[in-house]
Amino acid sequence: MAEDLRAAVASQTKRLNSSSEVVERLEENGHQNKRLKRNADEEDAEDQNKKSPKRKIVLLMAYSGKGYHGMQRNVGSSQFKTIEDDLVSALVQSGCIPENHGEDMKKMSFQRCARTDKGVSAAGQIVSLKVRLIDDILEKINNHLPSHIRILGLKRVTGGFNSKNKCDARTYSYMLPTFAFAHKDQDVQEEVYRLDRETLERVNKLLVCYKGTHNFHNFTSQKGPRDPSAKRYIMEMYCGEPFVRENVEFAVIKVKGQSFMMHQIRKMIGLVIAIVKGYAAESIIELSWGEEKVDVPKAPGLGLVLERVHFEKYNRRFGNDGLHEPLEWTEEEEKITLFKEQYIYPTIINTEREEKSMVNWLNTLSIHDFSSSAVGMQANNKNSKNSSDLEGSDGCDDDSD
Repeated sequence: MAEDLRAAVASQTKRLNSSSEVVERLEENGHQNKRLKRNADEEDAEDQNKKSPKRKIVLLMAYSGKGYHGMQRNVGSSQFKTIEDDLVSALVQSGCIPENHGEDMKKMSFQRCARTDKGVSAAGQIVSLKVRLIDDILEKINNHLPSHIRILGLKRVTGGFNSKNKCDARTYSYMLPTFAFAHKDQDVQEEVYRLDRETLERVNKLLVCYKGTHNFHNFTSQKGPRDPSAKRYIMEMYCGEPFVRENVEFAVIKVKGQSFMMHQIRKMIGLVIAIVKGYAAESIIELSWGEEKVDVPKAPGLGLVLERVHFEKYNRRFGNDGLHEPLEWTEEEEKITLFKEQYIYPTIINTEREEKSMVNWLNTLSIHDFSSSAVGMQANNKNSKNSSDLEGSDGCDDDSD
């Protein structure tokens, strides 16, 4: 009897030990399965990233340029931060491009439509590049960008598309306080001055003179009067209705052209201001297109904005081919306007109030000699060359990229 009892206890103990081993094995297998599943999920995500098709796209960008040394990235130089530094970082972090493409931008066929210089903003910059078409791509890129840089739109384009070469026109705007147009003999209080209808009409009459093809060698640097590349085609240029911000009246000048040279827009506006203020005769505009060197003042860079870029030839050829969309941004217009009101205009207004760049520049107009000879101008250019070159492009050096 005692032997039977011992045998029964031994058998039960054996069964319990066996069950315990089974449980331990099951738990171990469970943990192992979880590890395997986790590793598999990570591998799937990585595989999905690798399998995501790389496609040529364009991104519609808006940014406030204050605090940046222009649009174009200077790879290997961290001294001066650019808009593209932040953009490339966001593209890598969001998983749109591999890290080595961020280090060598040629690998993703990256091309900006137009360079913008230090402090210059954009409401309609376009960049073309190859990316992985991940889900919620715009949201993920914007999550890694500061609020004053936004990707507002994305469109697929042809494989050989290049945003700079395919662009056939660019529109820039220039926002300035209207007291800039007050006559030099008029005693002006900045917050009280309001542009009258007659002066606005005169400004627009002068701006219209720029339309067509002209030799703009006097409106840039390092181009002679017989340099064919100094000839540029301007499609339209006008000053809009004035508006008040922070008690100061402003106006926006818009100019559309095929391409622009360094300093060209700022000098075009600077010369019109000089004429309206009474420093120069109207005839100086036509004179500036001749071979003679003319002293053309350069308006401040603050206020210059890349408004939009145009792809009219591309749209005619590919916009309705059933595979691609026309590069137009009608649906994004509201977002563009909102961005300008939130980030670009306040930056221009506040910087003007704090730094008074327009006021300070207006005070220099009296030292310009608008009737100077070519010999005198060459001497002046030689003396001011170094300081002028340090300023770089005014944001519309489109064709020297």
